[in-house]
Amino acid sequence: MPLVLRNSFTRRKEEFKPMVEGEVKMYTCGPTVYDYAHIGNFRAYVFEDLLRRYLKFKGYKVTQVMNLTDIDDKTIRDSQAAGISLKEHTDKFVKAFFADLDALRIERAEHYPAATEHIPEMVTLIKKLIDNGLAYQAEGSWYFKIDAFPDYGKLANIDKSGMKTGSRVATDEYEKESVSDFALWKAWDESDGDVFWETELGKGRPGWHIECSAMSSKYLGNHFDIHTGGVDNMFPHHENEIAQSEGANKEKFVNYWMHCEFLILEGRKMSKSLGNFYTLRDLLDKGHSSLAVRYQLLATHYRQQLNFTVDGLEQAAKALERYNDFVTNLTDYSGGESSGEAQGVIDKMLAEFEARMDEDLNISGALGAVFDFVREINRLRAENKLSADERDLALKAVDRIDGVLDFQQKKEALDSDIEALIVKRTEARKDKDFATSDKIRDDLLAMGIVLEDTPRGVKWKRKV
Repeated sequence: MPLVLRNSFTRRKEEFKPMVEGEVKMYTCGPTVYDYAHIGNFRAYVFEDLLRRYLKFKGYKVTQVMNLTDIDDKTIRDSQAAGISLKEHTDKFVKAFFADLDALRIERAEHYPAATEHIPEMVTLIKKLIDNGLAYQAEGSWYFKIDAFPDYGKLANIDKSGMKTGSRVATDEYEKESVSDFALWKAWDESDGDVFWETELGKGRPGWHIECSAMSSKYLGNHFDIHTGGVDNMFPHHENEIAQSEGANKEKFVNYWMHCEFLILEGRKMSKSLGNFYTLRDLLDKGHSSLAVRYQLLATHYRQQLNFTVDGLEQAAKALERYNDFVTNLTDYSGGESSGEAQGVIDKMLAEFEARMDEDLNISGALGAVFDFVREINRLRAENKLSADERDLALKAVDRIDGVLDFQQKKEALDSDIEALIVKRTEARKDKDFATSDKIRDDLLAMGIVLEDTPRGVKWKRKV
């Protein structure tokens, strides 16, 4: 079945055809490491993880690049406010970012280039733009001349007719109304402190937009398959990337652009002033699991606005519990007599999962197929109509789709003190000391350990 993706540039769904058969080259806009990433950022990163994993599910070899913006207006401002070096400031948040990626089970990209480590590549690209008549110098800084690039505005559907020719904007981030020549290289001034590079372009530092053009070209080539990000990146950032890359290299930059919609919190725009601005760490401190956060971020189609709620996290935890209980109970099932139904249930789920995901990553439909499968296999198991071989095939099917979803709880050893409490509770139950048994059970639950008494003995799992 062909994979169909919605291309933001053409504004239509298109069959995905990679430039090289069996291989995909993908660039994803990464974090500006001036602070902890918030869950709106992670909505984009989880979407990109789903895309990456599904491309691999389809048999593609994926080479993904995610940049780390460790030099821009905000990183300089905040490092100076903290009274520390730029590197000391950004290193803290780079480390935190990777810890958050791991907590959310976001697969690592092949490359994480930092902007400060690629200044020569940026200078080379800017020099190409100068040679091609697309850049000019003003007050020591270099700017991209957008009226010399006829295709400017096509990604974000910008109307340039009312643009004032020659107007300039030096800030890294600006609004859609500011259709102006943008900074490629910023001349040093006192506000930058000790953050500068001595180059052929003069003493200064790069603008924000040039880094992605330079680093994507270095690691993926001048022309590659997929570029992703949030809808807020479309203008000015991605629009400027296209202008820089195609203006310098004189060839098409990207074949498929994919953008995910905004995340809002409890029906409102996320804002520190409203008290609804969350990092992943905030949610974990409130007792929510990172797996439930992953589920809620993933379960809404990437092109739909996501209303992230506490109730949604609780529903996500219940769905994950159902999913993982299914795996655990099926694993423990010894097998019965086959009714001949299981193979059809398994095949239907795998086919529907792939068919829905082939529809521009229709994750809602895919999850519907998964939970229909869970219900039907649970029925066969309860009726003892599932053989041991069919059980193994069902578990294999779960492992296949879980390579995309990554919802299974990892098997891990218990701490010795928790194991001792479980043993003590078992002994209390044998002695019919139910008061002690219940207290230990409650204490373990408070520690995130859920116990289940079965005919085969006590089983435990971590609370989702």
